[in-house]
Amino acid sequence: MVIGVLAVTMAPVRHAEAQAAAKPLKVVVLGDSLSAGYGLPADAAFPAKLQKALQAKGIATDMINAGVSGDTASGGLERLDWSVPPDTNAVIVELGANDALRGTDPKVPRKALDEILKRLKARNIPVLLAGMLAPPNYGPDYARQFNAIYPELAKQYGVPLYPFFLDGVAAVANLNQPDGIHPTAAGVDVVVANILPTVEAFLRSVAGQNG
Repeated sequence: MVIGVLAVTMAPVRHAEAQAAAKPLKVVVLGDSLSAGYGLPADAAFPAKLQKALQAKGIATDMINAGVSGDTASGGLERLDWSVPPDTNAVIVELGANDALRGTDPKVPRKALDEILKRLKARNIPVLLAGMLAPPNYGPDYARQFNAIYPELAKQYGVPLYPFFLDGVAAVANLNQPDGIHPTAAGVDVVVANILPTVEAFLRSVAGQNG
């Protein structure tokens, strides 16, 4: 009788634990056209393909595509509060490419990214920072200042960094659309494959903290 009572009593507990284990992590990708999936169907965009790749690794996510084409780091900051809802478990920040393409003073995206990281830290939301590199046409001085933004802020806020979001894709003609800037579906596959180990480690850490 006692064993039967214990079994009945423990059943809801086990059920609750199973539900908690199966509950997907809500991850927001706060970005620009590179994550929004410019020129691609929705299921070929970076967040959708990343979610599938993570699922294959046994990590369930509810990946929110908060990419806005044409957005700068400052634009991402302006919409931060409504783009990242209160129940968000983690954020991947992918911003700055448009600042670099326009030759914006590196101080401007640095200030915006700094504020984004500061606000998310205040909300106790873990962040993975995806870096960007300046195009070579603005010269070495500009590139040095711009490229330093991401590793320096990652170190300052103690967040993981993926150094270059377009690693393996930038300047590879057959992996980019005719504009030479936005990845094709095959290009997104390369981005996902390259960043996956970093994202996987990041989200396993987040899941461990939540547990």
